[in-house]
Parts: sequence; structure tokens; C-alpha cells
Amino acid sequence: MPLAPSPPLPIDAVLPRLLGALDDRTGAVLVAPPGAGKTTRVPLALLDADWLDGRRIILLEPRRLAARAAAERMAATLGERVGETVGLRVRLGSKVTGRTRIEVVTEGVFTRMILDDPELARIGAVLFDEFHERSLDADLGLALALDAQGALREDLRILVMSATLDGARVARLLGDAPVIESEGRAFPVETRYLERDPNRRIEEQMAELVLRALRADPGSVLAFLPGQAEIRRVAEALEGRVGPETDLAPLYGALTPAEQDRAVSPTAPGRRKVVLATSIAETSLTIQGVRIVVDSGLARVPHYEPGIGLTRLVTARASRASVDQRRGRAGRTEPGICWRLWSEAGTGALEPFTRPEILAADLAGLVLDCAAWGVSDPARLAFLDPPPAPALREAGTMLRDLDALDADGRLTEAGARLRALPLPPRLARMVVSAAGLGQARAAADIAALLVERGLGGDAPDLAERLDRFRRDRGQRAADMRRLAGNWATLAGNAEASEPAEPGPLLALAYPDRVARARGREGEFVMVNGRAGRLDPASPLAREPFIVVADLSGSAGNARILAAAAIDGTAIEAAFAGRIEAVTQVSFDAAARALRARAIRRLGAVNLGERPLPVPADLDSAAILARGLAGLGLERLPWSAGQRQMLARIRFLRGAEGEPWPDLTEAGLAASVEDWLAPALVGRTGLDAISADDLGQALAALLPWDLRARLDNAAPTHVEVPTGSRIPVDYEAEGGPALAVRVQELFGLDTHPSAGGIPLVLNLLSPAQRPIQITRDLPGFWRGSWTAVRAEMRGRYPRHPWPEDPLAEAPTRRAKPRGT
Repeated sequence: MPLAPSPPLPIDAVLPRLLGALDDRTGAVLVAPPGAGKTTRVPLALLDADWLDGRRIILLEPRRLAARAAAERMAATLGERVGETVGLRVRLGSKVTGRTRIEVVTEGVFTRMILDDPELARIGAVLFDEFHERSLDADLGLALALDAQGALREDLRILVMSATLDGARVARLLGDAPVIESEGRAFPVETRYLERDPNRRIEEQMAELVLRALRADPGSVLAFLPGQAEIRRVAEALEGRVGPETDLAPLYGALTPAEQDRAVSPTAPGRRKVVLATSIAETSLTIQGVRIVVDSGLARVPHYEPGIGLTRLVTARASRASVDQRRGRAGRTEPGICWRLWSEAGTGALEPFTRPEILAADLAGLVLDCAAWGVSDPARLAFLDPPPAPALREAGTMLRDLDALDADGRLTEAGARLRALPLPPRLARMVVSAAGLGQARAAADIAALLVERGLGGDAPDLAERLDRFRRDRGQRAADMRRLAGNWATLAGNAEASEPAEPGPLLALAYPDRVARARGREGEFVMVNGRAGRLDPASPLAREPFIVVADLSGSAGNARILAAAAIDGTAIEAAFAGRIEAVTQVSFDAAARALRARAIRRLGAVNLGERPLPVPADLDSAAILARGLAGLGLERLPWSAGQRQMLARIRFLRGAEGEPWPDLTEAGLAASVEDWLAPALVGRTGLDAISADDLGQALAALLPWDLRARLDNAAPTHVEVPTGSRIPVDYEAEGGPALAVRVQELFGLDTHPSAGGIPLVLNLLSPAQRPIQITRDLPGFWRGSWTAVRAEMRGRYPRHPWPEDPLAEAPTRRAKPRGT
């Protein structure tokens, strides 16, 4: 087919080798860096291949923007419009006619094409462009195409094209296919590094770096940021500071085609442009006039948690391959400069390639598509990276809960109805279920908002977005309303009914994400147990219940991006069979008592409660025991004897070790359910516990054989010469101690002991004040007594202070008057 004259591109040099490879083989891998021309040159070069035999070529692109740009460029090369030789098929419409030979489609569209026509009867070749992005749809599309090639279409050509890719791995997947490598056409790019300040917001530093780059060099700027919110904030920071000759142009997937065209089109002579883009601008596109790249080094990536069936968008470091792609954008048309907001050494620490989405994605759609393909175990298909088993199990469980799969993983009739809708399974389930309620169109409108980002704005309240979407007169909104009407028709009910509240419909898709407000305003906990927060300024933050559709950030600090209010009545009606009525007993630390409540609960969400009497059972007693242990067991009403008993046993454990039990504070706290709880049955708080209860508990702590030894090994009292029985202090710092008035020990020439253990004597004055501490009473009589006597006899003249205490009779009394 004759082509309009166009400048030579690096890919031209390898086209003969590529055409020859596909003449001889049914698969090939083409590795060509950005700017080589593979996207637009290769499909056109294949049109005259004999093996094509008049059939079509499918060119897969990861994004609509890239698909549209590729179709328009190839059509222009042919001197035609899109829809003639080169067609376009994306979610919001297609331009394909009977004359079309090359269809440029997005990866998700191709998956539905091959599932609807597994033989691909009118297709001669499938070209996977920018495969290095490793989207889930691309991996699944390639696996299905390879399966179709092996079983149904041995003549189908499959070509995988990429800028940065381990070509050998892909070649092995394609049956040791040939790998053709092309040189790129890149001008030199100077790389400049600026260390990021971790204490400042990324948007502030990126705005400053963009201004610095504009001042330092001529040309337009392409700045890479992780997401739409950061783009908006950087644009606000740059507004009015970039100069009147410089335009600001955001670029991300949720923009309209016209807004995206404004970002990628050439600037007028004498003007500059600052394009603020997500990773959408890494490959496929050449933005005219850009010779400066400013890279944050960050990307927004989905992260799926199989345990809770939740996908969160998280901000992560871009891979080394990604930042190299970004850097290359500065050298597409002339020498350029790349500013990186990190240290040069930090580049080496980046992951080599972007992690394939199949390793961190919700696989429910993949499992459902595989079941429609006739494969109950996706691992049987040829994936470059096998899907993780935990995510597959979670997806299978969820689809069985939706009745989309049977117990053997085969597609059910209900599953076929879900798959008939080009939506993720949860949203398809919402639309199909809503059809039975006469609300299919309302549900389809909600699904449109969630799959087409940016429609209706970005307010977290889906009711607000829905209202704006329905009033939006723009082309994209009109296209999506038409598409939503088609979904409602497929679900079996296209009639528009009275406007429905989005919350109850959203709960059909996300029953595990019904959430209740807790703690501070804007904080919610979901049925699945995870928490999220809304901006307290949002009216939605004051709702008692919401349903969460989308959130981002870490599990401990997740931000709710889209949700809708739902009332308790709607929850009760929708989940009547799943709501549990439970009695919950808890310990109120402030009141130091138990509280019992009857709770209606949906998963981790408390729907309502009322107070109840505390059950007089062992479970309640265990809760009380644990609560008291948390406050500190010293608060219990121990009697003096009980405290001494604990001290005696602790002393013996320290002296002899086991078998004496560990009755330290920590040891007692660790085992309260065993020894304390049985004694607290029927008690509801600290004030209701008596020393008798504790005595019963203590009795359980000591086996009978140790109880029999206790009094001999660590007696409670020691009898002194006067006959007084004085308690032994087993908690004294220096060991077991006896505090006794010195006069009661007169005549005693041996040191007192307890259980054979010498005691520390705290000798007291008649007024019970300490006068001496000794571990050697006989030595004290013969030594320090003289000094103590001299001091004490003047202070206590009515009490005996003999020169020879060993010859004196012990006494508890003062001297008789007159002596």
C-alpha cells in the first residue's frame, strides 16, 4: 500500500528482518526504544504480508490516549481519516468500517473481543504494543491469544513490542520466537539531580523545581507526578508564576480528549508549555517542544489485598525502567535536560522494572474471563508471570459468593450475565441486581462514574458526582450516559426509574465496604475491618453510615476517594440474613467495672446496641480479670495476710526456683484467667470484690504439697523472747526482715531466723522508730549497743537500757515508776 512521504525512523532498518521473521514464524518479539517508530510503522508495514490474506491487524495500546494518537498518526500517514484503513475501538466509541484493515484497540477491549470470538476469524495478527507496562489486561490478552493460536488458529501471528523488556523471557513464552532489536532515535539528555527534602510536600518541591528548570533552559517542560491530586496542587502552585508566555497543561487519563490534545499538541511560536502528567506520558506519545523533563520519581499503583478483597491506590517509587523512559522524553526531538528529585545514588536502589499488575491486582475479572474461556484454573494458561495463588483463591471465593462460578470454577448462568457487562464483576453484579429492583439505569450510571475517572468531578460524595454527571452536557459525559444505558439494557432493565440513592445500590457491589463512623469526624471502619478517613470538611464525613467505593494510601492511613451515604434502614433491609445479634461484655477502665451490651453487627460494623445485665458466667469473669490486670493487680483489696502470702511465695521462688509458682506482678497478670477469674464469677467490678474472693483465688495458686511446706519454709511470724509473734516482712529490700523493739530481744544471744534463713533485724526504739539494722544480733550487743544505749537512754529514760543486754530479761514494758 503506498504511503505518504514521511521522515525515516530507526525502526525502518529492522522492518525487513521483522517481516521475514513473521513470514516464517507465528510469533516474534520486537524491542525498540521510544522514538524508534514501532507503534505507527510496524502495522502499516505488515499490511501487504501474504500471510495476512486480507484479514485485519489488531494493535493493542495500554491507554485510550495512546490508541487515539497511534490511529490518527497512521491514518495521516495514509492521507486518510480514522475509520478508513486505520480504525479505532475504545470504550467510549469506535471508528471502524468495512474498509478497516488495522484496528487500534485498548487492551481491555481486546480481551472482550477474543472472548466473544475465540477463533479471531477475521484477524491475521495481534500486536501487543508497550508490553513492558505489564497491565493485567495485556497479560491476560496475550495468554488468551497464545491459547487460541495453539488450539484454533495456528496461522495467527502474535507480535510483542516493547521499549524496555526482557525480550528473551517473552520469546520463550512465544515458543522461542525470534527477537528483533531496533536502535532508538534519541538525542543526548543531561541528567541533573536535586535531593528531595522528606519534610516538605512533594508538590511544593516539584513546583519549585519546574520554575528552576524554566529559568535555566529554553523549551517546554514535561513534569511527572504520581496522580491527579498532585497535578492539581502543582498547577495551583505554578499559576501566575510561570510567566505569560507559558501555558500550564495537565495530562492524565480522566481528562477529555480535547483536554488531552491540548497537552500533547505543539505550542504556538514564541510560547512554552508545562505539561503536568502522570505515568500516562512515559511512552507512546511524543509531545512536541518538550526538551525538559522534571521527574518526581513517584507513581500511583494499585495494590490489592486478597484477605479483604480491597484494591488501594498507593504512591510508590517508580522503577528504573520507568524513570529511564521518562528521562528519554527530553531527547525525543532535540538535546534535552532531565531534572530528578532524588540523589544520583538513589537511582541504583530502584526496582529494575515496573511490577507486573498481575502480581498485585484484584484477579476477579481475570478468573471470570478465564471461566468464560473454558479454563477453571487460570494457572493452566501461558502467563509471563503466573497469577499468585492467594489472589486467585480470593477471586474464586468472591465469584462463588456472587454465584458467578460453581464449586468446580465453571461459569454459571449468573456468571454469564455478569460477564455480558463490560464491567468489573462487582459493578456488574450491582447493575444486574439493581435490574431486579427496577434501578438498573441508576446503578449503571454509578458504574460509569467508577470506571471512567473524572466524570462528575472528584468530590468523595458519589451522590454529588452523580448529579453533576447527569447534568454534564459534554461529549464524554454524553458518551458514558449512552454506554450506561447499554449496560442497563444488557442487564434486562433499561427503563429510567425514580432517581435512587447511590448508597444502597453501591452496597450491592461492595457489601464488605459498608462503613460506620467512629472516633473523630471523618473516620470510618468498614465491614471488612479496615479503616478509612474522609476530609472532615466533606458533608459525607458527618454521615453515620457510608459505602466506600474507592480509597488510597496505606492500610493505617487510607483516604476515602469515593463513597455514598446509606441509612441504617437500608442496611437492615439489604443484609438481614448477614446481621448478627451478639452480647458483648467489655471492661470499662474508667468505671473499673464490666459493661454488657446487646449489639447488632454486620462484620466489623456496629449497627446498634442497648445495655444488658452482665452475665454471671466465667467468660465475663475472665474479661473482668483481664481488665483489672490491665489497671494493676495492686488495686485489688488484698488483706495484709494475703499480701504477705504472695511475698512469702515470691521469696521462696527466688530462693528455690520451681516448683514455687511465679507470683510476681507480671506472672499473676499473665495468668489471671486461670487463678482469678473463677473467683470472680458473679462479680461485675472492682468494688464488688472482697478479700474473701481473693483468698479463694490465692488458694488455687498453690498445690497442697507446697501449701503444707509454706509455713515451715517461710513462716508468717517469728516469736521473740517476750513471746510476741512478730510478722516477717518478705518484701524487704535486703531479704526477709523483722521489725522489733530492741527491749524484746534482751537476753537473746542467737540471731533470729525464719525457716532456717537469718532475718534482717530492724531494731526499733520504744516509739517504734528505727535505731539500727543488723544481720548479727550477738555482734550488735557486744559492739554497737554501747553507742545506741548512750543515745537512747536520754531520749527514753522510762525504758530499760542496761549495760549488759544479754543479762537483762526481755520486756515489752517501761520501767516501773520510781525505778
